[in-house]
Formats: sequence, C-alpha cells, structure tokens
Amino acid sequence: MNWDQLKKEFVYSTARSGGAGGQHVNKVETKVIVKFDVLKSEVLSEEEKEILLTKLKKRLGKSKKLSMYCQATRSQLTNKERLTDNFIRFIRKTLEKQKKRIPIKMNKVKKAKILDEKKKRGQVKQLRKKIRLGS
Repeated sequence: MNWDQLKKEFVYSTARSGGAGGQHVNKVETKVIVKFDVLKSEVLSEEEKEILLTKLKKRLGKSKKLSMYCQATRSQLTNKERLTDNFIRFIRKTLEKQKKRIPIKMNKVKKAKILDEKKKRGQVKQLRKKIRLGS
C-alpha cells in the first residue's frame, strides 16, 4: 500500500484548542482534526475497506468517516505532523492480521500434578484458619 497516496485523501481542519494557554489559546487555531472517508477511498482495496468498517464500527460516524484530532502542542504544524503519523499508524495496525491463538495441549500427568498442588495449597490455607471451640 502506498501511504503517501492515502495521505492525499485525508481532509484536515483546524479549531481552537481547549485547556490552559491564556490569550494564545483564545486567538490561534492549533487543534488539528483529520477526517478520512473509508468508503470513498481509492487507495484501499475492497477487502481493506471491509476490515476497517468492521473493526472500527464504533469509531465511525453515520457518514462512515474516520476522524481523529491532535492538540498536544501550541504549533499547528507540529500537531498536523503528529496527527498524520498517528493516523497512518492507527490504520496500519488496524489492517494487520492478528495471529490465531493456538491453545496449549496439557497431558494427563501435568494436569494431575497441577490439581495435586492446588489440593495441597488448599490444605495449607485450611490449617491457617482459627479453630472454633464449642460449636
């Protein structure tokens, strides 16, 4: 996949950042918001679109656009660069195929040993209890 072509499909907008910062926060739009329309993407294959739509169902809005924002620094350019890197990393990680979990096979001897250790541990704990007299 060509990630540079994918960057061209991102739609950026800016807004005023929240939080502390005094007069600077009230005047400058340093918060950067990026939106990406999964369905209209020409770079992603149909299979990749399906994966994104199913895995990110809760993060997508009604318009099936994926959005993210960054307001970490006081520089709009730095926020845009950080956001672009994080957004691509997020999409890349979402598209990775996860390894199938293979459960271990436990033999009878090992299972019996574990159960025996649990019984011994239980007996030790029973011996720690206070003894009641006269019930």
